[in-house]
Amino acid sequence: MKDFCIIGSGISGATIANILSKKYSLDVYDKARGVGGRSSNKKFNKNESFDHGVQYISPKSSQFKIFMNNLINKKIVKKWPGKHIFLNKDKKEDKKHIKIIGNKGNNSISKYLLKNIKCIFNTELIKITYKEKFWELDFSDGTRRFYKYLILTCPFPQLKKLSKKYIKHSFINKKVKMDANITIMMATKKVRPDISSYFFSDKILGWAAYENSKKRFKSDYDLWTLQSTYKWANKVINKNKINKLDNAKILINKFFELTSFKKNKVFHIQNHGWKYSSNSKPLNIKSYWNSSIGLGVCADWFVGSRLESGWLSAKDLSLKIKK
Repeated sequence: MKDFCIIGSGISGATIANILSKKYSLDVYDKARGVGGRSSNKKFNKNESFDHGVQYISPKSSQFKIFMNNLINKKIVKKWPGKHIFLNKDKKEDKKHIKIIGNKGNNSISKYLLKNIKCIFNTELIKITYKEKFWELDFSDGTRRFYKYLILTCPFPQLKKLSKKYIKHSFINKKVKMDANITIMMATKKVRPDISSYFFSDKILGWAAYENSKKRFKSDYDLWTLQSTYKWANKVINKNKINKLDNAKILINKFFELTSFKKNKVFHIQNHGWKYSSNSKPLNIKSYWNSSIGLGVCADWFVGSRLESGWLSAKDLSLKIKK
């Protein structure tokens, strides 16, 4: 029996797995097809891809700045150059705001942290049962596995459903409102715009990123990632699966309207709905650890809406486990 089972390969799961692997045996499980969680990168073809989750990283804490500078030196991440158009009227633009992206995709950080760790994908945890001194875990593929300790990094609603009976802390009873996001990946006729991104002031379309500007690949198309506002996505997310094409067309039409680009032929459209994208209201703790039953929780929603929040939560949990 291995020591730890870690659920989730996003920044929280990858960070805590990397730290604990230096002392303990462990496995990482993810219901998705690959590494990254909210920092996922989706292939368009063999070399071209879209960052359809986290768009970029702008470190704030001194700890995280050191971590990111180390990754820049190792060529895991890099700065995203170009012209970033700030149009949002509800926020003040920070002229010193830097944008860091993965060298090969925004899941590069998770891939780097998990490179020597066993990861099992397409496998969703559906039930947990604590026996005396170990956890019995049931997965969607019908398998049952056993570990001494369990760490969960899933969104709050999924965490509550899985583990409420085992968590004896007030945070589990809070009303954590996780915002949704709808992301559209599209390939259009190549016109090579001199733009890297747009931050819009619109009720529906919040963001657009020109993937070609990240200089990871050469393409015969212009690849764009469009992300909705939270407010609009919260209204339509529950029916997004049946309205995928309609919602995609709304965001694409908004894109051409707001940028004043000539409406070119769209060769590829893909809609990805993030029902539990982020939580903008931090809790009063950064992570949770119950040493008596060996259950831990770390996730970005403890700390805030940024990818950095998930890293800080995982670091906090690692200190609690070491005590």
